[in-house]
Amino acid sequence: MRIRFRRLAVAAVALLTASAALPAAATERPSRQEHPSDGGLSAVIRYTEYGIPHIRARSYADLGFGTGWAQAADQVCVLADGFVTVRGERSRFFGPHAAPDGSLSSAGDNLSSDLYFRGVREAGTVEKLLAEPAPLGPSRQIKDLMRGYAAGYDAWLRQHRTTDPACKGAAWVRPVGTVDVAARFYALAVIGGQGDAVDGITGAQPPTAATTRARGAGPAPDAQALIRALRKRAAGADMGSNAVAFAGGTTADGRGLLLGNPHYPWQGGRRFWQVQQTIPGELDVAGAALLGEPTVAIGYNARVAWSHTVSTGVPFNLTQLTLDPADPTVYLVDGRPVRMTRRTVTVAVKDGPPVTRTQWWTRYGPVVASGDGDLPLPWTATTAFALNDPNAANMRFADTSLAFGKARDTAGVLDSLTRHQGLPWVNTIAADSAGHSLFTQSQVLPRITDDLAGRCSTDLGRDTYPAAGLAVLDGSRGSCALGRDADAVQPGVFGPARMPTLKDAPYAENSNDSAWLANADRPLTGYERIFGAVGTPRSPRTRGALDAVAAMAQRGGLTVRDLQRQQFANRVTVGALAAEDTARACAALPGGVARNKDGKEVDVSAACPVLAAWDRTVGTGSRGALLFDRFWRRIGALVPNARGWKVPFSAADPVHTPNTLDTGAPGFATALADAVTELRTAAIPLDSPLGEHQFVVRNGRRMPVPGGTEALGVWNKVQPLWDPAHGGYTEVVMGSSHIQAVGWNGSGCPVARTLLTYSQSSNPHSPHYSDQTRLFSRQRWVTPRFCEKDILSSPALKVVHVRER
Repeated sequence: MRIRFRRLAVAAVALLTASAALPAAATERPSRQEHPSDGGLSAVIRYTEYGIPHIRARSYADLGFGTGWAQAADQVCVLADGFVTVRGERSRFFGPHAAPDGSLSSAGDNLSSDLYFRGVREAGTVEKLLAEPAPLGPSRQIKDLMRGYAAGYDAWLRQHRTTDPACKGAAWVRPVGTVDVAARFYALAVIGGQGDAVDGITGAQPPTAATTRARGAGPAPDAQALIRALRKRAAGADMGSNAVAFAGGTTADGRGLLLGNPHYPWQGGRRFWQVQQTIPGELDVAGAALLGEPTVAIGYNARVAWSHTVSTGVPFNLTQLTLDPADPTVYLVDGRPVRMTRRTVTVAVKDGPPVTRTQWWTRYGPVVASGDGDLPLPWTATTAFALNDPNAANMRFADTSLAFGKARDTAGVLDSLTRHQGLPWVNTIAADSAGHSLFTQSQVLPRITDDLAGRCSTDLGRDTYPAAGLAVLDGSRGSCALGRDADAVQPGVFGPARMPTLKDAPYAENSNDSAWLANADRPLTGYERIFGAVGTPRSPRTRGALDAVAAMAQRGGLTVRDLQRQQFANRVTVGALAAEDTARACAALPGGVARNKDGKEVDVSAACPVLAAWDRTVGTGSRGALLFDRFWRRIGALVPNARGWKVPFSAADPVHTPNTLDTGAPGFATALADAVTELRTAAIPLDSPLGEHQFVVRNGRRMPVPGGTEALGVWNKVQPLWDPAHGGYTEVVMGSSHIQAVGWNGSGCPVARTLLTYSQSSNPHSPHYSDQTRLFSRQRWVTPRFCEKDILSSPALKVVHVRER
């Protein structure tokens, strides 16, 4: 291994000498030797087109070093901001009242974020998880990667001056340690549980004697309000995804195919970053890491490819506490009093005195309380609620991903999930070069069986569990403990045998609905309700995706090009269902007039031919797409209702029902009038091409953006901000991010096409700030270089040696 590595170093030096100036991400002087005599960490980074680094190292610590260095070069400000978050220091540097970017928790302001993360830090939570022996804790390889990543990040800071205006000269850009890197993994693990209830955890305070006298026992929790809050959270989630794996029987060469299309934020600390990581003879994987991660989260190697989609599994449960009437910080279990644990946290605040607050923790997790917030749960004199998040004991995400990168087939992917059990809130879809396909909802979920929920649900839980999958268990009974599956590495979670899994189906697809219809012809059933629903309506995006991929599988002869076409087909599922009827009903309005929400008559006659002629896509040149989009957003409250569709949902035909828009229903004409009024007020012609009004601006350059929203049912999802005063959709908040279409041709090199929609760097001075965004605008792809011969033949090749100094 070392001999090969030294030969590579000689070649790298020659290439560096012959090449032009390094990109902005790699402007340091190369070291004189690959591995310094002092034994410090080092790596070789080869940059190819679009600033994609190919990191080659001799050990996991060295690989982490190169990854931390290269990520800092592209994303130092975003990374530094995240490290401030997990240290609980946002209020110190940015003030207590400003809002974080939301990438690492749902905290409403910096103070709430700091109280939570400072509490985690002071409790030593992350350090304790790091100290756990594998498989419950991380492996030595992952610890080395984390240690190396911190050293690489710090080395970049020492050797460079930051040019990104977002943090140039900022005091909060500081060195980090292994615990800081691990704390980011922890934040991502709990983001669907504790991290999504931060305000409720840090704001939960017991009722005082005065409030108890004034309000009596206090309000009872409202099940319907809680269900609405859960559904609102799901609808407003800033993550989602599509992915499909095709088995060899559907492809041109008998090998598998994978198309991954995660929908993640376009700004902030939950961005993806492209990389190839190589330890000769040990690891060779390419794809995308989340910022702050030293492992590839979504990617491929020479034999297998995988992607993730956000699952419907509810990664937490609530325990309803029966309180001691004499003390609301004491709860009863089997009639015996148990005192809550006080966690007193002090946070430094910019331009003000420190703030000290108390959090309350129980054997079931932290007490969470909110009168009207995200989880409307009151803490009264008799009742409180604790949140159980099993991912708060999960530091196995990185090992799961690392083993994916080493897998030789989909069986290896499934083996990693079985051994490590570390994915907190996603499904896995995979395909391999032997023609296998895989879907599995293997994630860390509290061990809530339907039987347990039936025996132990409180009155609140008897409503929330069947409706939303959220269990609310009776904490006063010891017999309602979660128990342990024999094959689970962690107590209180489901073991691998319980996970909904589909192997070797012609296609396996998910678009953030439950596992039920991963393949419409082979439905998955028999899993517990907490994993997701069975026999319920699917989202428009799921329906459109299943319709498309089933037709592709039936047609057969598929290649990577077919995956590329699917990604940018930009078909609007609800357009196919409703546009023709909408245009017809529009033309039938008496006098072409409808009343808007203010009761004013609006001439909508010009909209009718536009809707009729619309091509039912959201390509940048599509005329009528914007009009239909704005109309559908208004009618969205109508169509989920039974009155919205003439043909209701049928579990016997879930892909094609409900259908046939009820254009005579109340609200239809009003929605049309409001959409027309809105566009005219903004001086936007009704038949404008979508790309003239759905765009982003980068360094003064306007780039049209293809795609559409969740409600439209578009595979290529984008969620932009509507700003009609400045031209329309002027920024993308989230949507298609690291896209990959992967297959194999027997050469030993994967056939891959990728696209990082928002580009590799957040620094506006980087040449890789918007280069791939321009490709996304034009629906073009990157042909990444995986095999050594392809990397070394890149006309854009720049080589840099990095090491500790």
